[in-house]
Amino acid sequence: MTKASDIRTKTADELQDQLLGLKKEQFNLRFQKATGQLENTARVRQVRRDIARTKTIQAQKAASAAKAK
Repeated sequence: MTKASDIRTKTADELQDQLLGLKKEQFNLRFQKATGQLENTARVRQVRRDIARTKTIQAQKAASAAKAK
């Protein structure tokens, strides 16, 4: 689980990379669930929330950048 304060220190490119990695992990977890190989079911929820947290901070940074212009 990633803390919001850790995410806020990242640049826009780092956030995009993190989001891509989380989405890949989410896909793999869904695939494991479908094949019955998923052991840590709580990880699905953690990844989903980390994706939402990352997207929220991306939107906040974009809004503050637009406001600054």
